[in-house]
Amino acid sequence: MRFISTRGQTDPLSFTEAVAMGLAPDGGLYVPESLPDISPYLEKWMDLSYVDLCTEFFKLFATDLKDEEIHSCVQDAYSRFDHEEIAPLVTLKPGLHVLELFHGPTLAFKDFALQLLGNFYGLQIARTGNPVNVLGATSGDTGAAAIHGLLRQENVNLFILYPDGGVSPLQERQMTCTGAPNVHSIRVKGSFDDAQATIKEVFGDLDFRRQFHLSAVNSINLARILAQCVYYIHAWKSLPEAERGSVTFVVPTGNFGNVLAGWWAQKMGLPVKGFRIATNQNDILYRLFTTGSYVTQTVHASHAPSMDIQIASNFERFLYYHEGRDPERVRAVMKQFMANGKHHFPNFDRDTFSASRANDSDIQNQIEAIYNTFGYTVDPHTACGFQNLPDEGTCVLLGTAHPAKFPQVIEQAIGQHPTAPSLEALKVLDPVSYALEPEAGIIKDFIRKHLDSHA
Repeated sequence: MRFISTRGQTDPLSFTEAVAMGLAPDGGLYVPESLPDISPYLEKWMDLSYVDLCTEFFKLFATDLKDEEIHSCVQDAYSRFDHEEIAPLVTLKPGLHVLELFHGPTLAFKDFALQLLGNFYGLQIARTGNPVNVLGATSGDTGAAAIHGLLRQENVNLFILYPDGGVSPLQERQMTCTGAPNVHSIRVKGSFDDAQATIKEVFGDLDFRRQFHLSAVNSINLARILAQCVYYIHAWKSLPEAERGSVTFVVPTGNFGNVLAGWWAQKMGLPVKGFRIATNQNDILYRLFTTGSYVTQTVHASHAPSMDIQIASNFERFLYYHEGRDPERVRAVMKQFMANGKHHFPNFDRDTFSASRANDSDIQNQIEAIYNTFGYTVDPHTACGFQNLPDEGTCVLLGTAHPAKFPQVIEQAIGQHPTAPSLEALKVLDPVSYALEPEAGIIKDFIRKHLDSHA
C-alpha cells in the first residue's frame, strides 16, 4: 500500500514514511493510493476484540510493518484505556446509542489515534535513529492527547500551539502540567485557525522541516484518520443485528477528521446509511452540507471549544474525493479558497451527509434534556449531536469527551459538577506554557532555540 498527496506533486510513500512526514511537501494531505474493500472481512471481524480488530484493519495499510509490530503497537496503545471494551456502545433506547470514546488517558476521542501514533513514531525512531519533533495546533483535546501519547517515547519533542483563552481550563492543564522538559505548550493570540495556519507555514519551509525532523500530529496525519476508522467498524458490529442496516452516525466535528474516518470506512464497504455532522455555532460545516457553500466567518468562543474552527483541516481530503481524485482540481480549489475564504460546489451530493448546528443555549438545553430523559450526562460537544436527530433508522452518536472536562457548562445545565480523578490531580500542579505570536518566524526561532538547548 502506498500513499499519495491530495495535490499530486510529491512521490508516493510507504505507510511509515507518510506517518513520519505528516503533511506532504507540496502542502497536500496523504491519502491511500486506493481504498481497500473491507466487506469480505466483516464477517470474520465480528467476534474480534477491539485490539484484534484494529490490528487486522491496519494490516491492510501498514504493509511495510511486520504483523507482530502492528499488533504490539495496537495492544500497547489501548492498554491504558479504563474500559475493557475500549469503546463501549451505550444504549439509551432502542435505535439510539452513544459510542463512548472518552475512556483513554486524556478522556477524549483523540486518544484512539494519538496513543497509537506515538507507538508508530517509536518504531520510526528505532528504525532510522533520527529524533521526531512533533509540531501541532489544537483546539483543545488534540494537544493533550498528543502529549500523553508521546511522553513515553524517547527522542521526541513536542511543540503544541493552542489559542490563548480558547480551550477549557482543564484542557489547558492537561497540556501544561506534565512537568516534562520535552513538552512545549505554546499559547497564541487568535483562534485555532490562526495557530493551524502558522503550523502549515512552518511546514512549508522544507529546509527547516528536514533539518529539525518535524512531523505533524494534527488530524492531517494519515495514521490518525485510519485509527479512527476502526471505532466505526467496532460500533457497527456491536449493534443489534436488526439495526445494522439503517445506521446513521452522528458526529460532532470541527476539523472534519472524525467524520471523514467514518466516510472512509463506508467507502471501504462498511454498510452505513449516512452521517450527520453536528456543529456548534461556528457552523461552517453545517453551512457547507446544507447549502453547498464553504465560506469562512469569524470564530466565536462557545461552550464546545474544540469545534471553534472555521477552516477544517480535513476538508482537503474530502475535496480530493469529491473532485474525482483530481490533484490539479484540488490545487485550483485550495488556491482559490486560501485567497478568498470561500468555495461553492454547484453539484453537491447530500445523500450521504446531513448536518445540524447547536448554539450555546441549545447545548445547555440538550445536556439537561438528555440527563432528565435518560439519566445520562454528555459533554458539550456530544450534546451538539443530539440537536435535531434524524427521525428514522438507528442513530449512533459519537461521545467525544468525558463531561468532567467541562464541569462549568455541565453544572449550569443540570446542577452537578462532574469530576474525574486524573483531572482533579491536575489542579494542584503548576502549569508551564509560553506566550507567542502566531507567526511562523517566531515559532521557528522558538523551536530552534529549544532543540539546540537539548542537543
